[in-house]
Amino acid sequence: MYRGNKISLVIPAYKEEKLIVHTLESVPPMIDRIYVVDDASPDGQAQVVLEIAKKDPRVTLLRHSVNQGPGAGIITGYRRSAADGYDITMVVGGDNQMQLAEAAHFLDPLIDGTADYAKGNRFLDANLEDTLSKMPTLRLFANWLITALTKIASGYYKTMDVVDGYTAITRKAIKTINWDRAWKGYGYPMDFLVRLNAYSMRIVDIPRTAVYLPGERQSQIKGFSYAMKVSPMLVRNFFWRLNFKYMYRDFHPLAFFYYLALLLLPAGLLDGAYLVYDKLFRGGYAVTASRSILVALMIISGTQFLLFAMLFDMEQSQK
Repeated sequence: MYRGNKISLVIPAYKEEKLIVHTLESVPPMIDRIYVVDDASPDGQAQVVLEIAKKDPRVTLLRHSVNQGPGAGIITGYRRSAADGYDITMVVGGDNQMQLAEAAHFLDPLIDGTADYAKGNRFLDANLEDTLSKMPTLRLFANWLITALTKIASGYYKTMDVVDGYTAITRKAIKTINWDRAWKGYGYPMDFLVRLNAYSMRIVDIPRTAVYLPGERQSQIKGFSYAMKVSPMLVRNFFWRLNFKYMYRDFHPLAFFYYLALLLLPAGLLDGAYLVYDKLFRGGYAVTASRSILVALMIISGTQFLLFAMLFDMEQSQK
């Protein structure tokens, strides 16, 4: 119990037989229930959790019969937590990479009613230089790239470190969102942000300490395959959010601005590229004043529509 609210913790786990012990031992007393979701892990992880549960009655083991991904594990925990009546559900990984001593920072905004979802951000305030020194360069670049794409897809332009899995969510948000359509594998944090925005949920970034244990394998993500799966998902989610939030749930012209930008800007760039090619290699037979003006208008108009759409989207999300 924390500030009169019942708190649960969901830990999705796969092949964490060793590190899950340290994770569970660090759970503070304010957490009333701990759901460890074993995603059909082939190692001895489930037995380790059951042994710990004998000592800590807060621990409950939930098991998937087949491997579904960390997103599915979190959704399983969300649904069980909401059904059991917990007011706020926190999520951390089973790899001992998230300091549960900082849990109160995630809970306070939700209890105060200023947010529906709190997520960790390793790049805020005093944590920035420490994170930059600890995080591998390639991983840092990938984080910034996927964050930029997620800002556009989700509409949360003021959030950073979107891949961070240290989160807290209210029971109301869990029960509002349709989790059947959510992304189940790696890349789930970005998908969850899109769905939270589509349902007009308020989010807040919480500074947290980055932890990288020397000599331990702490990431099961394969960079190239991860990008190939997540990028198309973000594109699909972007269009789904536009239609769901600004056409079905409510109406806002920014949806038309986005669609016009996506029509005019590529058309202008392609036609302009053809005119340049024609001028350089074919004698410029297709380059006329009227066509050049049309290309310029398409590029300028498309750029303006895109910038206005992003501005309106940002303002709507801030509300």
